[in-house]
Amino acid sequence: MGQPDQRAEGAGPFTTRLTWQPPGGGTVVWESRPARRRGLIAVRSPGAASTLHARADHTALGRLRRLNALAATAFIIGGALFAAGAAVAQFGSGDATTCASIYFAGGLFFNTGGYVSLLQVVNAPRHVPGGEGALVAGRWRWWSYEPTRVDWLSAFVLFAGTLVFAVDLLDSFLQGLTTQQINRLIWAPDVIGCVLFLISGHLAFVEICHGRRCIRQRDLGWWIVAVNQLGSVLFMVSALAAYTRPATGSLINADIANWGTLTGALCFSAAGILQYYERP
Repeated sequence: MGQPDQRAEGAGPFTTRLTWQPPGGGTVVWESRPARRRGLIAVRSPGAASTLHARADHTALGRLRRLNALAATAFIIGGALFAAGAAVAQFGSGDATTCASIYFAGGLFFNTGGYVSLLQVVNAPRHVPGGEGALVAGRWRWWSYEPTRVDWLSAFVLFAGTLVFAVDLLDSFLQGLTTQQINRLIWAPDVIGCVLFLISGHLAFVEICHGRRCIRQRDLGWWIVAVNQLGSVLFMVSALAAYTRPATGSLINADIANWGTLTGALCFSAAGILQYYERP
């Protein structure tokens, strides 16, 4: 970062933790996720036995609380609707149009949650390198392009995944499709969306574990990332099982497809509930 007294940690081009000594002495530690999600930065004064957490200003904290609540609510509702759609499909309590309608409604909430998650990154308070340990809020923005930030890239890939799912959900309303068209218009976007979710989850682990493998049982942020990633894995299992065999016109395994979607969706709802508590 251009200053010899700074120690950067992360993976590849991504910096997820910075440690430096401010002009007045002591130590300041900035970590990507606590700073952007909770507006916190760790500060240890000279001679102090413990580390304190300095907070961003009230404007930044209020912004973070509102965005966090909106994203969490969107994922809770979206996950619940996806689970409901899978239950309808599994237990035969509605036709294909009913299932598609429920999934589509859930997809809209996932789109909202994905975009708000990106807004959380774009409008997160930023640290001042080499300073006394403060987080500064910039002006409100609806968009940014910061691919060298792992938090931005993770949120962007997640949002892109929700948009690809929207293509799949819209195409599911089409009638009279051949097997090849079903696999191309519905199944392929579903798999691509699942891959993007998995990539986003991997990048989130990079951010929270600073490029290493880690299990942080006492870290709420780690649990949110882990539960979301489990949901992404289950979505991928569901998508692979939903491939339509050209020879028979039937799914590889409809039960696995439905149960994978149901359990994966519940994971996203559960992570949304946990997210309510990861606030400033």
